[in-house]
Amino acid sequence: MQKTSTDFSTGSVRQRIIAQAVPLTLAQAVQLLYNIVDRIYIGHLPDVGQVALTGLGITFPVIVLIAAFTQLVGVGGTPLFSMARGRRDEKEASAILGNVFAMLLIASVLCFFVGFCFRRPILFAFGASEESYFYADQYLRIYLFGTAFSMLVTGLNGYINAQGFPRIGMMTTLLGAVINIALDPLFIFVLNMGVQGAALATVISQGISCLWVLRFLTGKQAVIRLQRREIRICPERSRRIMTLGIPGFVMQGTNSLVQIVCNNQLQLYGSLQFAGGGDLYVGVMTVLGSVRELLSLPVGGIANGSQPVLGFNYGAGEYGRVREGIRFTAVLGAVYTLIAWAVVMLIPRPMIGMFTDDAATIEVGARMLNIYFFGFVFMAFQFAGQSTFQALGKARQAVFFSLFRKAIIVVPLTLLLPRLGYGVEGVFLAEPISNAIGGLACFVTMWLTVYRQLKPSK
Repeated sequence: MQKTSTDFSTGSVRQRIIAQAVPLTLAQAVQLLYNIVDRIYIGHLPDVGQVALTGLGITFPVIVLIAAFTQLVGVGGTPLFSMARGRRDEKEASAILGNVFAMLLIASVLCFFVGFCFRRPILFAFGASEESYFYADQYLRIYLFGTAFSMLVTGLNGYINAQGFPRIGMMTTLLGAVINIALDPLFIFVLNMGVQGAALATVISQGISCLWVLRFLTGKQAVIRLQRREIRICPERSRRIMTLGIPGFVMQGTNSLVQIVCNNQLQLYGSLQFAGGGDLYVGVMTVLGSVRELLSLPVGGIANGSQPVLGFNYGAGEYGRVREGIRFTAVLGAVYTLIAWAVVMLIPRPMIGMFTDDAATIEVGARMLNIYFFGFVFMAFQFAGQSTFQALGKARQAVFFSLFRKAIIVVPLTLLLPRLGYGVEGVFLAEPISNAIGGLACFVTMWLTVYRQLKPSK
């Protein structure tokens, strides 16, 4: 029974993808609650909620950069791990897992020391004002102490899913999120720790999730276990892991770059359009980013859930099943994003109101939300194309389209549109334009160069 449940070359491809995607999406939703709950509580702090929320938004590029290094190492090894399992090469799969664990530990130590020692110049470079820096620093200096927990949880949980245990993977983040949700009001309001309490609750919950992941991967239930003798750095294996991890690294890295550019542009042009300065617009972008993360979860879960299935069948030579999985992922993602787009257009104010009571933030945020989410459906094509390239080991294509949408389209538009007369609205307009151009370019290229070349098995 266990062999059947972890052998993705049998059974319905659609059911296999859904079986991976549903618990993975729930796990990612719970993971997102780490930050979302913090933003909701902090945004509703009496008197200082709006500027505290802005300060939290300033820390996002740092957190995203940490996630980028997690993608480079942890997620980069997942396709190799899945393909090795597809070839029934369990020895190589075990070696990949051990190599990834060692790399994550080294990367977490480096990220902590750089982030902690240089956090002041980093935060001001990322768009902080004198007022918002106070809250950004309070959060970040505590959050950084959980760097190793965060990277190990995110980087290793994918290896639980890739072995056919998505429900266990979901429990990883569910456990941590429940603890975080319980601790947040205690630390923030009861103990009156404010922003520092939110950071401390996050670190504790991530630490508990980390213990859960390590307990499973070293236990008897895992098909491929994390073994002490395999925890070492192999240069050639590390190179292959990082080669496939570069797309995720670039995507997260460019996300961080976009946030940095946006924060600085919002501070500059926001101060020209609003007497209170650019902090209001940085706070609005923080809320919009939260809404986008929430609404992107299902389509991202579908794409990520398809990767183990696509990679396994590609390694097993079942190309017809790979083609079917690509089609299903694209269609399902497109249907969902159309529905999500319609919801955004209908109820923008309640969505913003979840994160703040500030009237100005709600008023401006509702208007910007409609601009920011225009053409949201194109995100489905970006996810489908990107996940296919990565699942089949097409690293160069995946890297290019990660760079293309963010670094080549969004960043220049974010710098250019405000100067062309769109003002602060131009910063928000850059996102939907990049979704349309980048999403279609990625999917069409994947369809022509990968999908059509996969000949179904006879």
